[in-house]
Amino acid sequence: MRADLRFSIQDLADLGDVSRRTVRYYVQEGLIPAPLGVGRGRHYGQPHLDRLLTVKALQAAGRTLDDIKATLGGTTVQRAAHRMTPAPERSVWRRLQLAPGVELHVAGDVTFPGPGRLHELADWCRTHFTPSSHEE
Repeated sequence: MRADLRFSIQDLADLGDVSRRTVRYYVQEGLIPAPLGVGRGRHYGQPHLDRLLTVKALQAAGRTLDDIKATLGGTTVQRAAHRMTPAPERSVWRRLQLAPGVELHVAGDVTFPGPGRLHELADWCRTHFTPSSHEE
């Protein structure tokens, strides 16, 4: 097949022998790339069909969708470049303002010290990071 082919969601679903709803779900779950274009110009290309057929083959071999996602590495197609790139990694962070202009960013899996220790840290920051205390 030619690389410049464009498929509607229905065409892609028919070629992959799945429903349009399944195509949308696979896109949502990162199993196949998001469609290209915007609005009524949204379309799918050969990379989308190739990925859909790969997902279907792995399912037929008994793999779960989570396993398939891990196997495929959560890659997506860049809309502009039309090439495969890794999806950004997400993480949870907490932010504490210790003094004006001074923040502490703590990863979500790190345990905070007790309130007394946080107050000590905030007091230290207010003392050493105030706009009026310029040390040369």
